[in-house]
Amino acid sequence: MVEAGPVLEWFEANARDLPWRRTRDPWAILVSELMLQQTQVSRVVDRLPRFLRRFPGPPVCAGAPLAAVIDEWSGLGYNRRAVSLHRAAACMVAEHDGRVPDGLAQLLALPGVGPYTARAVRVFAFGLDDAVVDTNVARILARTQGRSLKPAEAQRAADAMVPAGSGWHWNQALLDVGATLCRPGTEPDCGRCPCRTACQWALAGCPKPDPAVGSAGVSGGQSTFVGSDRQGRGRLVRTLRGGPVAVSDASAAMGWSDDPRRTERVLATLIADGLVALEDGVLALPA
Repeated sequence: MVEAGPVLEWFEANARDLPWRRTRDPWAILVSELMLQQTQVSRVVDRLPRFLRRFPGPPVCAGAPLAAVIDEWSGLGYNRRAVSLHRAAACMVAEHDGRVPDGLAQLLALPGVGPYTARAVRVFAFGLDDAVVDTNVARILARTQGRSLKPAEAQRAADAMVPAGSGWHWNQALLDVGATLCRPGTEPDCGRCPCRTACQWALAGCPKPDPAVGSAGVSGGQSTFVGSDRQGRGRLVRTLRGGPVAVSDASAAMGWSDDPRRTERVLATLIADGLVALEDGVLALPA
């Protein structure tokens, strides 16, 4: 079992200064967590304050046109997260008096909110002693136990490690250890890691295979962006921010003038995701 003392002491001396750590506002925490999904920290640091100025709470976000939320999300990638956030805000207005709930089941019922995000809101906004398991924490769990873990095992292991009354500091500490020391592949800095004395993988000399590879919650990395469907989706949404586009011009906007079948297939996913509206042969951001 990883000892809390060394980890918390390390965090006190080495904590990253991140804007979402300076607030306990549940809405700000929820927005930051959704932004951080598959988006670089540096980009979220720049964009979060601007988003919160424009949409300072669920009622303002829910009352704004979806197109405005998508527009403000531009450049953060995975635009369907903006759709989910707008829908979640509407749910909070309708069911929770315009506030972010603190119950796990209530949070999980919100569009776009999964197990990690729900627990992150409970911990970082409400100070509860849940355990959050992102790819960095999942890597620590697998390595300290010296074996690949299944999802339920990883969550149980994380839950068992949280020191009572220190959920916020403990979880932030593990996130930083995973992000800066317990790195993937051949990059871990075991010599400075506060978990090393309890890490079965490190104690064994870091043999191959790395138990974190394929373990529950550990990301395998994103697929190539250039030439992908994601790139075409992003191009069309970016074009629509400037105004409506005829369906006949969609292929050019997506960069696939020579592949109308691909355009048709990907356009259907954009419409299904609520990112694009189609009416009378014209595409536009949803109202």
